[in-house]
Amino acid sequence: MILKGFSKLLVASTISLLASTAFAESGHHDEHHASGPACTGFGPQTPRDIDSKKGKNPQVFSLAPKSKDMNLCNIHFHNNAEHKANDFAIFAGDGEHGHGGGYQCAISKKLSKAELKKPTGDICKGLKPGDTIEVHWVHTSCQTKPGAGLGSCLSKKCANPDLRVETQVFTLVNDKNALNFNDFAYKGNKVNGRPQAKSLPTKTGKPVEFMGSTTGPKFSESTCSPLQVTWAVRPKCAKLDINSLGEWCKKNTFSEDHAHGVRKLVTNPELLSIIK
Repeated sequence: MILKGFSKLLVASTISLLASTAFAESGHHDEHHASGPACTGFGPQTPRDIDSKKGKNPQVFSLAPKSKDMNLCNIHFHNNAEHKANDFAIFAGDGEHGHGGGYQCAISKKLSKAELKKPTGDICKGLKPGDTIEVHWVHTSCQTKPGAGLGSCLSKKCANPDLRVETQVFTLVNDKNALNFNDFAYKGNKVNGRPQAKSLPTKTGKPVEFMGSTTGPKFSESTCSPLQVTWAVRPKCAKLDINSLGEWCKKNTFSEDHAHGVRKLVTNPELLSIIK
């Protein structure tokens, strides 16, 4: 991966830079770079349309181990879906600094009045029933503790880890019978000595696995991410109880309390990997 063979000084400076960022930027005022020439020369980029398997990026790397064989290091979520698939293909627009852009679930337009009922109190700084979110469970090969941002996924002793992101797109509903986010949270639990979420979503289709990068509105087709990430994106949306997400936002290991902005969909085939 990108740091192998570099000097110790460069490794240290790179870790310092990466530790100050995240897979999703950690504030509401995310940077948004203007369009420009494609940033070729980098590894495959993300997010993408997972229904299209085409890609021409020549750089390849080994896919990361399965999540059960890695360490959960971060959980965060985005406002609307960063990726696109048949089940979440409603374009929400470009948004503002990454917020309000991306894609929405088809089921978000077919909810009942009860599911759309306004919940009590604020939910994760402004979320409401009917909203779409994309959740990322980030895993690392480093022996690190789960925490805030990408800095929790690497260290000075492990500057170039394998990274895997398990991904699920949800429609938020005011329904206690919908999926409960706390069932997918990290509560200090370990499996075979590894930090793991209590569970990952099932029954939303076989995850589409591919080579990519980090996301978030800091990056674009003209400003590529240098990190190499294995993605596993579930192709179907699911309904999630908004109240359970609100409970998680009030207190969690990752200091997450709001939805992050989205990176615009990468469509240039020169920047995408082939999905096998």
